Amino acid sequence: MKKLIFVCTGNTCRSPMAEGLLKHLLGPDCGWEISSAGVCAATGWPPSVHAVEALREKGIDISNQRSQTLTPDLIEEADLLVTMTCGHRDAILAVAPESEGKVFLLKSFGIAQSPTDIYDPVGEALEVYRRVRDEIDAALPDLILYMKEDLK
Repeated sequence: MKKLIFVCTGNTCRSPMAEGLLKHLLGPDCGWEISSAGVCAATGWPPSVHAVEALREKGIDISNQRSQTLTPDLIEEADLLVTMTCGHRDAILAVAPESEGKVFLLKSFGIAQSPTDIYDPVGEALEVYRRVRDEIDAALPDLILYMKEDLK
């Protein structure tokens, strides 16, 4: 089974939402193990209350997810690392330059290839989390196409 890790800063907002959304879209038998981690994350923290609520509104429960630090071992084990910002990508490549071919910005897939960052909603209102959720959700179809090509 292939491994995809979504990466953000603290692993309590963006990457847990991306993980929950993609798992919901693909289902359990997709051929990928999907998780998330943070470049500056503490281990064992739950997703933020607003992240949980923003996904609950879409029928997705991420309340049992827990944060983890992106370690060199996780980087090595992953087949695909999908970052929320260029800074996250740079942080991974600084520690593991050999992983360059498997580290991508979430919004860099597809025809648009709009290499822009996903805004960090930490500390913001629920409405901001909803906008970030929707921005992540809109980027996932192009990522899914890439993943399906990668499985061939």
